Amino acid sequence: MVPMSSVDFPDQLSAVLFCQGCNWRCHYCHNPHLMAVDAEELVSWEDVLDFLRQRQGLLDAVVFSGGEPLLQQSLEAAIDAVRELGFRVALHTSGSIPERFARILPKVDWVGLDIKALPADCQSVTTIASSGDKSWQSLRLLLDSGVAHEVRTTVHWSLMGPQQVVALGERLVSEGVERFVLQDCRDDHCLNPDLGESWIDPLELQPVLTRLSASFTHFSFR
Repeated sequence: MVPMSSVDFPDQLSAVLFCQGCNWRCHYCHNPHLMAVDAEELVSWEDVLDFLRQRQGLLDAVVFSGGEPLLQQSLEAAIDAVRELGFRVALHTSGSIPERFARILPKVDWVGLDIKALPADCQSVTTIASSGDKSWQSLRLLLDSGVAHEVRTTVHWSLMGPQQVVALGERLVSEGVERFVLQDCRDDHCLNPDLGESWIDPLELQPVLTRLSASFTHFSFR
């Protein structure tokens, strides 16, 4: 648990809960310690609720992040409990379980959805064959829901080249995405130690950023 964050839910002071467990194995993952369902140091749900009760009126929201929060069987109940305390709720997810995502969407105020790549290219990032279909199905659910959101893609330049990033942006625009964030991979402590440095010539990068900036209502690179 991160007691306070100003960056994980736009314009909200939030506590961030990192849920243990992930069903994908992205080469560039920098949180491999969250992949296993169990871990040595877990914060109990009662301790989380006690903390939140003490922060009523001081924090605005709670963010469920991960790992992959959709793996949590009790996520809906946890969201209900947080909302009963008067907090808004945000979800960070890869959309890897669309049917559960569909049930969760009416309960959240904001979603940060990770789209790894174009559907046909997702497996090269996640190592999971079905990941492209799952995440893009969740994208359509999110766009149809009307829930506030941003779509973000983390790029390691050895896994996805400039033209693939531009093609991804064009596909997202065609789907109706208006807010897109491109995230430069943090290449230290990646799950795949053979991945190496994520590097692109600035002269190649700038046209990509210019193209994306012109395509989306809201675009940022971080």
